[in-house]
Amino acid sequence: MALKAKKPAMIEQRLKCLFYGSAGVGKTMAAIQFPKPYIIDTEGSTNKSQYVSAIEKVDGAVLVTLDFDEMINEVRELLTTTHDYKTLVIDSLTLLYNDLLEKAESKVGSEFGRHYGEANKRMKQLLNLLFRLDMNVIITSHSKNEYGQNLSILGQTFDCYKKLDYLFDLVFEIQKRGKDRVGVIKKSRIEGFPDTESFPFSYDEIARRYGREVLERDAIAQELATPEQIKEILHLIDLIKVPVETWQKWLDKTTSDSWDVMPKESIQKCIDHLRSKIKGEV
Repeated sequence: MALKAKKPAMIEQRLKCLFYGSAGVGKTMAAIQFPKPYIIDTEGSTNKSQYVSAIEKVDGAVLVTLDFDEMINEVRELLTTTHDYKTLVIDSLTLLYNDLLEKAESKVGSEFGRHYGEANKRMKQLLNLLFRLDMNVIITSHSKNEYGQNLSILGQTFDCYKKLDYLFDLVFEIQKRGKDRVGVIKKSRIEGFPDTESFPFSYDEIARRYGREVLERDAIAQELATPEQIKEILHLIDLIKVPVETWQKWLDKTTSDSWDVMPKESIQKCIDHLRSKIKGEV
């Protein structure tokens, strides 16, 4: 059997970044500096004068909502339609996650932490879409104490879904030092952002380190599976009796939690593969 490994090739990645920090340090202002932001505001703060003028300056737009389903629908639209926006800002995800937990507790109860499992399913759905979105993604979160042995306080961490930072190439703690806003690098997969380094926070500094041409290029819409494709693949799976673990791997490979969000090209490859099996070609 031929080996499948290939030599690695660098792929230009959109910025996926998590900001967290205490109230009043300027997380929102830091986030809305990025180019052409589409801002999902869960706290109703963007109507303040300093934010309105800053958003107008970068030609941004705002949706105020605390409805998780509405936010998911907006992210899908940003993923699949042609638009001028270059950055998605969710400010903050803490309130949306807490709202999810409350609704999950009402639905399944809190015994053995069941509500966390229910809420985290929805969070994984969101993260899958954000991973595929051809836009810069900036998520802000409130902060909370991080504890060590004997309940000693080690510092601050983000106050949200525990696995939230897995998505992100960069995690910054935003701090205020005197009149200046500082970014402390808490996690980095990017060469230009060494772990634990602190730097005066600004969009221009991020762009210098990350690459302005990457941050400011136009988004490319992604076509999703059509109803006809979904109908056909479900028919073929039932006809051939494809094991659940097999077709689940196909979904996982494209970071899709259901057929309707699988890329059109990817689902067609699955259909063609199943058709070939029926014809005895594979």
